[in-house]
Amino acid sequence: MEKVNEENYKLHGTLTMRGVSKKVVLDAELGGIVKDPRGNIKAGFTITGKINRKDFGVSFGMLTETGGMALGEEVKLNISAQFTKEVAVVV
Repeated sequence: MEKVNEENYKLHGTLTMRGVSKKVVLDAELGGIVKDPRGNIKAGFTITGKINRKDFGVSFGMLTETGGMALGEEVKLNISAQFTKEVAVVV
């Protein structure tokens, strides 16, 4: 994750679909950080972005009754994610 400012980040990674892997960069917005009743520190993010399905080999499509595409090439990603901070155990 790359910090843009206090609430916004860029999430860099590799997305794999149908055996095709591509590097992607998604926008991540920090929703908040809390400590749960068990003492775990958790951070919530809303992650958004767009990919082209054909870049991943998803090329099938269906036509509507009027001849339009029922499935567009651009796919919008909307992800809600929660991460828990891992505590290092020293032995």
